[in-house]
Amino acid sequence: MTNGVVIVGAGHAGVQAAASLREEGYEGPVVLIGDEEELPYHKPPLSKTFIKDPEAKPQPLRGEAFYTGNTIDYRPGVRIESIDAGARRLEVAGGGKLAFDRLVLATGSRPRLLKLDGAGLAGVVSLRSLADARLIRELSARSQDVVILGGGFIGLEIAATVRAAGRNVTVVEAVDRLLGRAVAPVIAAHVRQRLEAIGVRILTGTTVARLEGEGGRVSAAITSGGERLPAQMVIIGIGVVPNVELAEAVGLAIGNGIRVDQHMQSSVPEILAIGDAASYRHWFTGGDVRLESVQNATDQARLAARSILGHAEPFMAVPWFWSDIGDMKLQMVGLTQGGDHHVVLGDLAENKFSIYHYAGNRLLGIESVNRPADHMLGRKMLGAGFSPTPQTVAGGPDALKAALAAFSESEPAKARA
Repeated sequence: MTNGVVIVGAGHAGVQAAASLREEGYEGPVVLIGDEEELPYHKPPLSKTFIKDPEAKPQPLRGEAFYTGNTIDYRPGVRIESIDAGARRLEVAGGGKLAFDRLVLATGSRPRLLKLDGAGLAGVVSLRSLADARLIRELSARSQDVVILGGGFIGLEIAATVRAAGRNVTVVEAVDRLLGRAVAPVIAAHVRQRLEAIGVRILTGTTVARLEGEGGRVSAAITSGGERLPAQMVIIGIGVVPNVELAEAVGLAIGNGIRVDQHMQSSVPEILAIGDAASYRHWFTGGDVRLESVQNATDQARLAARSILGHAEPFMAVPWFWSDIGDMKLQMVGLTQGGDHHVVLGDLAENKFSIYHYAGNRLLGIESVNRPADHMLGRKMLGAGFSPTPQTVAGGPDALKAALAAFSESEPAKARA
C-alpha cells in the first residue's frame, strides 16, 4: 500500500502543492502538515488590513471543506523533528512516525533575529504569522510611538498602516536608502517621499544600539548616534532566513536555501522543496536565487505536483511580486539585477509610473507604481520572451501592445504568454 505524499508546511506553497496533486489526478494519500493550529491563511493581508481592523479575521487559503472533499489529510499544530531519508519516514515531535513515498518541504522562512540589548523586552515583535499579527494589532491599539527596524517591504507596509491609524512612526534603516536592492533607487526615493508626506519619520544610514525598557516592556530605541526614540512597540523587519534545518540535518544540499533542480527535486530526488525555503538556478538570469513571494511559492508548488506525477517540464515561470504601501501599489515583474539603464513611463508627481529595466537591449523587468496595466503587459512580454526596444517602450502602452502582437504572430513558438 502506498504511503503517498507528505507535505511539510501549510503556507501558500504547501496548500497549493496539495491542491495541485489532486488537480493533476494523483490518487494516493496526501498529508499536509502545519505547525499552526489555524486553517492555512493568506499572509499578505497581515501587514495591512488585518492589523488595521480590530474585527478583521484571517482569510483562509481554502475552506475546510476543500481538505475533506479532496481527501487531503490536514494535520494542524504538528512539528516534524527529523527526516529519515533512507527509510522514507518522518519523526513527529512528541512521538510517532509518518512514512512517505515522496516528501515536499514547504517549510518557508522566519524573521531574522536581531542581536541587540533589549531585544527580549515585551513589545518587541516581528511579523511572520497570524499570532504575530494579532499581537501587533493589540500592541498598536495601546501604543502612541512605534519604531520599525528595517526599511523593506514588510516594515514599510506596517509603517503606512500604523501611521494611518494615528501613531507616531519612525523607520530606522541601516543602509542609505529604503528597500535595499529590491527596487530601483528612483522608486525607493518616491516611496520615502510619500511616506514622509503622511508623517512617517525615516532615518536611513542609521542603526539602533540598544532598546530600553520599563517594567519589562520596551520604552525606547537608542540609535547609534545617541538619539532616544520613544517606543511602546518596536517591530523588527530586517529580513528572513529560510527554514532549512530539517533538510540540512538529513544531508540535503543547502545554499541560501534547500538546493533544488528545475523540477523542484532536492539532492535526494524523493524529496522536493518549494517556496521561500527553496534555492535554484533561475532560467532567466542564469544565477542562483531564492524568491520570497506568493506567486513563486504557488508556481513551484504546481510544478512539484507535476514532477511527482512524472511530468518533466522545467521551471520557467516569470517571477512577479507586489506590495501595498500606503497609497502606492508596487508591482514588479522580472528580475532586474544587472540592469544598466532604464526607461520611465508615467508621472512620478501623479504617483503613477513604471520603470523598464534593461541590460543592453534586453528587457530585464518592470517596476510599476499604480499602473497595473503596465505590469500585466510586462508579464505577457517577458512570458513570451519578447524584449521591446527602449524606443518602443517610450512610445507607450499602445506601441508596446502592437509590438508584442507582431512578435507573437511572427514567432509564435517563442510566445509563451
